[in-house]
Amino acid sequence: MKRLALLLVAVALLWPAAANAQLTMQMSNGWTFAFAGNVNVFWVFTKADSTAGDASNSSIRTGLLPAFATFSAKGKEAGMDLGVHFGFAPQIQCPGVHDCFGANIDMRQVYLTVGGKWGQILAGRELGLFGRQNILTDQTLFGVGAVGFGFEQGGGTTLGRIGYGYIYPQFNAQVTYSTRGGRPGQLSIGLFQPSVLLGGTGGNPYLYTRIPRVEAEFTYNQKSGKNTFLVWAGGLWQSTADSATGGNTASSFGGTGGIRAGISDLSIVVSGYIGRGLGTTLMFSGDEVAANDTDLRTSDGGIVQLGYTFNKKTTIAGSWGFSRLRNNETGDGNKAVRSNLYSYTAGIYHQWTKSLKLVLEGTQEGTTGETAGLFAGLPPGASQINVSGGFMLFY
Repeated sequence: MKRLALLLVAVALLWPAAANAQLTMQMSNGWTFAFAGNVNVFWVFTKADSTAGDASNSSIRTGLLPAFATFSAKGKEAGMDLGVHFGFAPQIQCPGVHDCFGANIDMRQVYLTVGGKWGQILAGRELGLFGRQNILTDQTLFGVGAVGFGFEQGGGTTLGRIGYGYIYPQFNAQVTYSTRGGRPGQLSIGLFQPSVLLGGTGGNPYLYTRIPRVEAEFTYNQKSGKNTFLVWAGGLWQSTADSATGGNTASSFGGTGGIRAGISDLSIVVSGYIGRGLGTTLMFSGDEVAANDTDLRTSDGGIVQLGYTFNKKTTIAGSWGFSRLRNNETGDGNKAVRSNLYSYTAGIYHQWTKSLKLVLEGTQEGTTGETAGLFAGLPPGASQINVSGGFMLFY
């Protein structure tokens, strides 16, 4: 049964089960209606070092995974499997103020599906393909991870390892085809709403997106007794222009891949990405274009993660990851590292009941040099400690 559509179904394959319960109703017209989701609440304490301002903060907030309320309906007509899905993703906290008069509701999922023996078409707003498995195999998806410098009292979710090991795939408008499920290998390829590039220092932004962005992902699952293996690879390509006619054209591209091996109760994850013209942390959010407003900057990053599950209920896991953005030698005059963020995370994830999870986590996040994007201007060598504890209830 689905927990949170594609998002939590994929996660459920990688960690001890959080819950199987959800409301499912059979309609008189042959369609079925389902309601599922989660609510999570964490206390998060952060302490920055003197380089980052020496500040301490406490917050009661949502973790990396927002609370979810999902509604879906499925039916079969003319030999085709049809479905619609809506996913609401609220956060519980106010961004550092007393009165915010209502939770921040993020409408992350709105899509339809058409499927059959030939595969499935998904059309609407859903998690992107590029980097999807990187976040779904991240231990901090069930916790807090990195909070982000200056975002200790943020109104949204935490960062987990977004910008500290992978670039956020985001929930985007798309039309995606996937080969038939239930087999070891599956290929997905989609056309996505393209994103503009902000341009270089004082330069023209790349506002013209004449064709959709293309994203693709291949996954291969294999099981042998108590051992499971997941291998994936993905890619992205996008073209944008800085003028309605003529002008400069920028071609952004990226590659990502990884492996998750479950050997009895031991879990090992290694993943990474490379890109050109993608930026860092939040994809296409700035710093993709070099100072000469023509050439594109490169980025890379990766994660190493190890976990062990006791009695099928308690998982102890630790991980390290980094995300790096480099200058362009031609466009910036050098190939220096423009931004390099890293984090270490250790956590205990205990399945208290079939539906209730207890989480304790600690993270050190920092930078080895200059920073760009969300954390532009942060002093070199800054670091911060995050300690968190909380509950996740799946239904």
